[in-house]
Amino acid sequence: MRVLVVGGGAREHALVARLASEVGKSKIVAAPGNPGIAELVAVRPADLANPDAFVAIADEWQADLTIVGPEVPLSLGIADRFAEKGLLLFGPTAAAARLESSKAFAKSFMARHRVPTARFITCYGAAEARGAVRSGFTLPVVLKADGLAAGKGVVIAQTLDEADEAIDAAMNDGRFGTAGRTLVVEECLTGPEVSFFVVSDGTRVVPIGTAQDHKRIFDDDRGPNTGGMGAFAPSPLVDDELHERVMREIVRPVIAGMASEGSPFRGFLYVGLMITASGPQVIEFNVRLGDPEAQVLLPRLADPLLPLLVAAARGDLSAIACRLTDEKLVGIVMASRGYPESAASGQPIVGIEAAQAQGGVMVCHAGTALQRGQLVTAGGRVLTVVAGGPTFAVAINRAYAGVAKIHFDGMQFRRDIGARAVSPPTTTALDAQHR
Repeated sequence: MRVLVVGGGAREHALVARLASEVGKSKIVAAPGNPGIAELVAVRPADLANPDAFVAIADEWQADLTIVGPEVPLSLGIADRFAEKGLLLFGPTAAAARLESSKAFAKSFMARHRVPTARFITCYGAAEARGAVRSGFTLPVVLKADGLAAGKGVVIAQTLDEADEAIDAAMNDGRFGTAGRTLVVEECLTGPEVSFFVVSDGTRVVPIGTAQDHKRIFDDDRGPNTGGMGAFAPSPLVDDELHERVMREIVRPVIAGMASEGSPFRGFLYVGLMITASGPQVIEFNVRLGDPEAQVLLPRLADPLLPLLVAAARGDLSAIACRLTDEKLVGIVMASRGYPESAASGQPIVGIEAAQAQGGVMVCHAGTALQRGQLVTAGGRVLTVVAGGPTFAVAINRAYAGVAKIHFDGMQFRRDIGARAVSPPTTTALDAQHR
């Protein structure tokens, strides 16, 4: 098969690497790609905000399947445009993608279908949001921008002043652009977070693994939220009983509910869970693989990925299963100075080849670019260093050995990625993790 991969981050680098190992590098094109992806397969320039550009590339490349990595093209209806042209694409329609592109839609959908989630109020103005904080919730309270905000549209306000500041920043000052014109005010849940992934064909689902992300910029979960500073897989918190409970109470009702409302969901569904004292509750949905979770999830698939995605895109997963290996994976994100508020670009990067020479280490590019033949930083999250092993301790040591070989000015990374996996916390013992 000839495959087009849409995107240019570390998640897409991991996707391309996995697919290239299955069908060969010559059968894959990525758009827009990045310098790391370009070392594996051919790349094409493209604007992620222009779905028609990818229709043209798929048509010219004669792609048998297009796989969409990031959320923006999905929210803009790339799946709808491909369907109109009779081109096969793996990913949800714009209507189904509202599970991620609109927090307000996702919360109201969960309420309609009795999917466990935090109590909430959707607010359309700053005065309404301030009133909701004061009358409907106890502190701390969670404030979420309705639209896409690159993982940074959530504030956990510990005081009323913090809540008012966050409301003004989102709704009056336009910190998140149009994404913050509507706010969801939520009850603050406590417990460990787990990322739970499935592939759906619109009616059936195939689980493909679990992971745990590290959202805060600094060690010990301090500092502001980011798009993700590292991850490990699988989550030691998800045993067979919890897995089945998530499928029964959350995943299957969501897929059935979307179908009943006329928006069947085909694609990757990422369920962001909080494991509370009363059971798993949904913090958020993503309608694609997470980043950095994809980088630690995909290497654990024991069965080929491409047949799974083709079957889902065609609407029939009835004959497909997905086995997972016992390998433990850890991914460490290396970010630019100033991230997540800003990002210093143009800093030379050295040591990637030495890192990958460590054995069992893969370096996925995200915010990188070539400047006169020199690899430089070009974004907030620059690289993900991924390593596996028979135990989490081995995987952690291998990953950090890879990180130690890489350098760029101002680089920052957490030094505790995977620590929760070595000594898994209990629901009552773990400090609350929030999005």
